[in-house]
Amino acid sequence: MDNKDAEKLFFIPFNTGGHWLLLAINPIREIVYYLDSLGNDWTTYPDMKVLIDTVLQAFRAQRDIQTSRRGANSITWIKVACPQQRNQIDCGYFMLRFMRDTLALGRLKIPTDYFEEFKCAFYTKDQVDEIKEEWCQFMIELNVCS
Repeated sequence: MDNKDAEKLFFIPFNTGGHWLLLAINPIREIVYYLDSLGNDWTTYPDMKVLIDTVLQAFRAQRDIQTSRRGANSITWIKVACPQQRNQIDCGYFMLRFMRDTLALGRLKIPTDYFEEFKCAFYTKDQVDEIKEEWCQFMIELNVCS
Protein backbone atom coordinates (compact mmCIF):
# COMPACT_ATOMS: atom_id res chain seq x y z
CA MET A 1 0.00 0.00 0.00
CA ASP A 2 3.04 2.26 -0.16
CA ASN A 3 2.43 5.02 -2.67
CA LYS A 4 -1.19 3.86 -2.89
CA ASP A 5 -2.32 7.03 -4.66
CA ALA A 6 0.24 6.83 -7.48
CA GLU A 7 -1.20 5.84 -10.80
CA LYS A 8 0.32 2.60 -12.13
CA LEU A 9 -0.49 -0.43 -14.24
CA PHE A 10 -0.30 -3.80 -12.54
CA PHE A 11 0.05 -6.83 -14.80
CA ILE A 12 -1.68 -10.06 -13.89
CA PRO A 13 -0.97 -13.05 -16.11
CA PHE A 14 -4.10 -15.13 -15.62
CA ASN A 15 -4.51 -18.82 -16.38
CA THR A 16 -8.13 -19.83 -16.87
CA GLY A 17 -7.31 -23.51 -16.45
CA GLY A 18 -5.81 -24.12 -19.86
CA HIS A 19 -5.39 -20.69 -21.40
CA TRP A 20 -3.20 -17.68 -20.53
CA LEU A 21 -4.46 -14.12 -20.88
CA LEU A 22 -3.28 -10.78 -19.54
CA LEU A 23 -5.02 -8.32 -17.25
CA ALA A 24 -3.48 -4.87 -16.91
CA ILE A 25 -5.04 -3.04 -14.00
CA ASN A 26 -5.00 0.64 -13.12
CA PRO A 27 -6.38 0.49 -9.55
CA ILE A 28 -6.58 4.27 -9.11
CA ARG A 29 -8.88 4.70 -12.11
CA GLU A 30 -10.45 1.27 -11.50
CA ILE A 31 -9.81 0.14 -15.06
CA VAL A 32 -9.07 -3.44 -16.07
CA TYR A 33 -7.59 -3.91 -19.54
CA TYR A 34 -8.39 -7.41 -20.79
CA LEU A 35 -6.08 -8.91 -23.44
CA ASP A 36 -7.00 -12.36 -24.73
CA SER A 37 -5.25 -13.85 -27.75
CA LEU A 38 -8.25 -16.13 -28.38
CA GLY A 39 -10.60 -13.15 -28.58
CA ASN A 40 -12.92 -14.35 -25.80
CA ASP A 41 -14.85 -11.80 -23.78
CA TRP A 42 -14.16 -11.56 -20.03
CA THR A 43 -17.69 -12.85 -19.42
CA THR A 44 -16.32 -16.23 -20.58
CA TYR A 45 -14.48 -16.34 -17.23
CA PRO A 46 -16.96 -15.07 -14.59
CA ASP A 47 -14.84 -16.30 -11.63
CA MET A 48 -11.91 -14.21 -12.89
CA LYS A 49 -14.07 -11.09 -13.10
CA VAL A 50 -15.49 -11.60 -9.61
CA LEU A 51 -11.96 -12.10 -8.20
CA ILE A 52 -10.50 -8.98 -9.83
CA ASP A 53 -13.54 -6.83 -8.97
CA THR A 54 -13.24 -7.98 -5.34
CA VAL A 55 -9.53 -7.12 -5.26
CA LEU A 56 -10.22 -3.63 -6.64
CA GLN A 57 -13.02 -3.08 -4.13
CA ALA A 58 -10.64 -4.08 -1.32
CA PHE A 59 -8.03 -1.69 -2.70
CA ARG A 60 -10.67 1.05 -2.74
CA ALA A 61 -11.49 0.30 0.91
CA GLN A 62 -7.80 0.43 1.86
CA ARG A 63 -7.59 3.89 0.32
CA ASP A 64 -10.68 4.94 2.29
CA ILE A 65 -12.61 5.84 -0.85
CA GLN A 66 -16.32 6.19 -0.22
CA THR A 67 -18.66 5.35 -3.08
CA SER A 68 -22.39 5.24 -3.51
CA ARG A 69 -24.04 1.90 -4.18
CA ARG A 70 -24.09 2.83 -7.86
CA GLY A 71 -20.37 3.71 -7.72
CA ALA A 72 -19.52 0.43 -6.01
CA ASN A 73 -19.83 -1.27 -9.39
CA SER A 74 -17.94 1.40 -11.31
CA ILE A 75 -15.00 -0.84 -12.25
CA THR A 76 -14.44 -0.50 -15.99
CA TRP A 77 -13.43 -3.55 -17.99
CA ILE A 78 -11.95 -2.81 -21.43
CA LYS A 79 -11.48 -5.56 -23.99
CA VAL A 80 -8.42 -4.73 -26.06
CA ALA A 81 -8.39 -5.86 -29.71
CA CYS A 82 -4.95 -7.44 -29.47
CA PRO A 83 -3.18 -9.78 -31.91
CA GLN A 84 -4.82 -13.21 -32.07
CA GLN A 85 -3.12 -16.58 -31.98
CA ARG A 86 -3.64 -19.07 -34.81
CA ASN A 87 -3.14 -22.21 -32.74
CA GLN A 88 -4.08 -23.51 -29.31
CA ILE A 89 -0.60 -23.52 -27.74
CA ASP A 90 0.99 -20.06 -27.97
CA CYS A 91 -1.26 -18.17 -25.53
CA GLY A 92 1.46 -17.89 -22.87
CA TYR A 93 3.87 -16.31 -25.34
CA PHE A 94 1.19 -13.91 -26.56
CA MET A 95 0.49 -12.89 -22.96
CA LEU A 96 4.21 -12.24 -22.42
CA ARG A 97 4.39 -10.25 -25.66
CA PHE A 98 1.40 -8.09 -24.66
CA MET A 99 3.10 -7.33 -21.35
CA ARG A 100 6.43 -6.55 -23.01
CA ASP A 101 4.83 -4.27 -25.62
CA THR A 102 3.02 -2.31 -22.91
CA LEU A 103 6.11 -1.99 -20.73
CA ALA A 104 8.25 -0.95 -23.71
CA LEU A 105 5.97 2.01 -24.36
CA GLY A 106 5.69 2.99 -20.68
CA ARG A 107 2.04 4.04 -20.93
CA LEU A 108 -0.71 3.88 -18.33
CA LYS A 109 -3.49 3.40 -20.88
CA ILE A 110 -3.90 0.65 -23.44
CA PRO A 111 -5.91 1.68 -26.51
CA THR A 112 -8.93 -0.54 -27.22
CA ASP A 113 -7.45 -1.26 -30.66
CA TYR A 114 -3.99 -1.97 -29.17
CA PHE A 115 -0.87 0.13 -29.63
CA GLU A 116 -0.32 1.65 -33.06
CA GLU A 117 3.37 0.70 -32.80
CA PHE A 118 2.54 -3.00 -32.42
CA LYS A 119 -0.86 -3.29 -34.11
CA CYS A 120 -1.39 -6.40 -36.25
CA ALA A 121 -4.04 -9.09 -36.58
CA PHE A 122 -1.58 -11.88 -35.80
CA TYR A 123 2.00 -12.06 -34.62
CA THR A 124 4.36 -13.57 -37.17
CA LYS A 125 6.31 -16.72 -36.35
CA ASP A 126 9.40 -14.51 -35.95
CA GLN A 127 7.61 -12.27 -33.43
CA VAL A 128 6.50 -15.29 -31.39
CA ASP A 129 9.98 -16.85 -31.62
CA GLU A 130 11.47 -13.56 -30.42
CA ILE A 131 9.50 -13.65 -27.16
CA LYS A 132 10.29 -17.37 -26.75
CA GLU A 133 14.00 -16.59 -27.02
CA GLU A 134 13.72 -13.69 -24.56
CA TRP A 135 11.89 -15.93 -22.08
CA CYS A 136 14.55 -18.65 -22.42
CA GLN A 137 17.34 -16.10 -21.92
CA PHE A 138 15.58 -14.72 -18.84
CA MET A 139 15.23 -18.21 -17.34
CA ILE A 140 18.90 -19.02 -18.09
CA GLU A 141 20.00 -15.79 -16.37
CA LEU A 142 17.96 -16.76 -13.30
CA ASN A 143 19.69 -20.17 -13.28
CA VAL A 144 16.27 -21.80 -13.22
CA CYS A 145 17.31 -24.36 -15.80
CA SER A 146 20.52 -25.55 -14.12
